[in-house]
Amino acid sequence: MTTMDEDQRSIHHAAERERIKQSYLVAADTRPPSSARGLHHTALVSSDVEKTVQFYQGILEFPLTELIENRDYPGSSHFFFDIGNGNLLAFFDFPGLDVGPYQEVLGGLHHVAISVEPTRWAALRDRLIAAGIELAEHSEVSLYFRDPDGARIELIADPLGEMYGNHVL
Repeated sequence: MTTMDEDQRSIHHAAERERIKQSYLVAADTRPPSSARGLHHTALVSSDVEKTVQFYQGILEFPLTELIENRDYPGSSHFFFDIGNGNLLAFFDFPGLDVGPYQEVLGGLHHVAISVEPTRWAALRDRLIAAGIELAEHSEVSLYFRDPDGARIELIADPLGEMYGNHVL
């Protein structure tokens, strides 16, 4: 069995991306509209409701909008934070279940990227640093950090529909 070295692997993956792009990417002016209205919410798992509220509302300034019982698991909470433009970041807790620590797995969450205005981005960076949250800054517009349960969050100062100066919508 032949194995590829790093350069061969890089060339192979670049060719695969290009093939998929040529096969499926439709120019914006001829692309059909999406069947979706938008992202209603993304739901993550919380080990501690209060710690999660303190982090997302207290540090990141995402207002808590609702806290209800999870219909699927008695005693569990389902709660929501406003992340702008009618979008919500939601959480479940599962008291009594040993869900274990956060893990990045195939089919699982890699990160949640949330757009914020550049001035808010800078202020939130300062708040994260003051709170002792370890973060990584990339391309002068992205901050990556982990929430209290280990989920990777990105605050990006680019507008919705753009990434690092490129239109992605």
